Amino acid sequence: MTMEISLPPRLNLAQIPTPFYCLEKLSAQLGGPRIWVKRDDLTESAAGGNKIRKLEFVLAEARAAGCDTLITSGGLQSNHCRATALLGARLGFAVHLLLRDEGEFTEVPDGNLLLDYLAGAAVSIYPRSRYLKEHASLVSQWREHYLAEGKKPWVIPVGASDGHGVWGYFNCARELAADFRQAGIRPGKVFHATGSGGTQAGLTLGCHIHVPGCQVVGMAVCDDEQYFRAKVHADLRHWSQLYGYALDVDSLDVTVNDRYIGPGYGVAGAEVFATIREVAALEGLVLDPVYSGKAFQGLLAEIRSGNLAGESDVVFIHTGGIFGLLAQREQTGFSRPPRD
Repeated sequence: MTMEISLPPRLNLAQIPTPFYCLEKLSAQLGGPRIWVKRDDLTESAAGGNKIRKLEFVLAEARAAGCDTLITSGGLQSNHCRATALLGARLGFAVHLLLRDEGEFTEVPDGNLLLDYLAGAAVSIYPRSRYLKEHASLVSQWREHYLAEGKKPWVIPVGASDGHGVWGYFNCARELAADFRQAGIRPGKVFHATGSGGTQAGLTLGCHIHVPGCQVVGMAVCDDEQYFRAKVHADLRHWSQLYGYALDVDSLDVTVNDRYIGPGYGVAGAEVFATIREVAALEGLVLDPVYSGKAFQGLLAEIRSGNLAGESDVVFIHTGGIFGLLAQREQTGFSRPPRD
């Protein structure tokens, strides 16, 4: 019997359900399973992507607690930080972003960072070494700073990946179940980019409840399989502790493919940019080099190698990231065309 799990209060911020359809031309070209895409890059316009689903629940908690200031962290081109900045502006929260510079900071902000500034967020940028070494103390320092000013800060973890954020992709799994019924398919695997673990935690729990037998595969864009298995289970335990559901979350299967990380987080090889160009030209689907492009290139490699030969249909959740692509435009291989 299916366990009944009720959603907690959420803010209606995302445009959902998102579109779901088959990439017919690409599937035919590859000759493997049909590839279906869940367009979670379309959850909103500028604030779109997978983070907004999590933030619907996280910001509902922050508002209910009477908080007025959001503090969160991520890379310089963090999709999560950009979504938090824009949604914070929309909802009347002050936002402070603590960003990690991997050496890509330039005088003129671009991509997600430009939108952070446009949204009016306070931005503190730290060199990678200091960020990694002092992250917890930096978050604590800024939290104390706002408390001393009489503010009520709410700290959101990287990627909004914790027990509150799990609800975002638990809810998405309910949508997927409806998508599958409408399309008349029973996919055996759902693929997505995994970078902070929260999306995978929600999908793992949600598919267990709503699409039993469908395996969630996180395509790692950083760290390794062991890290993500531990992180996903930690987020699920936090969810269980917060909301009191008697479910053995440690028994849930957490599948991670860490073979396509490439040079490291935020750094993509030529094969990823080739995939981005190919898919955009063939299907009009725009991927990014940090998350969706890396994960999709890995999925295509798995199909081409025959590892998914037993599947008739596979699903890819497009988690967004187009603004990150704009920040790496030089690597797309295009130059200014000659004038007519």
